[in-house]
Amino acid sequence: MEIENKRYIIIISERASEMLISHTRFLAQVSEQAAQNLIEEFKASAKSLEDLPERNPRLDVPAMPINKYRKLLLGKQCLLIYQIKGAAVYVDYFVDCRQDYKWLL
Repeated sequence: MEIENKRYIIIISERASEMLISHTRFLAQVSEQAAQNLIEEFKASAKSLEDLPERNPRLDVPAMPINKYRKLLLGKQCLLIYQIKGAAVYVDYFVDCRQDYKWLL
């Protein structure tokens, strides 16, 4: 039996891009290297979703639609929040978990 390798298309929303840019600008004031590392980790993590986006847990938050979003932890404090639709993965949010992101809910 052959295992088919399904590749997903990754689509980064404008909102997620803006959130990443805002966070890296802030981080660059402290450490340009840390900001660059975050960008590289974001790219690698988003790319990793091409192969098996279902591997990450669902975002289990009562205020969000059930089973709509999944989450991928970057480093120790950031999340990519994404959804899978057909052959595409939509990265909708980039969130620093140390900040209050209840507005998202």
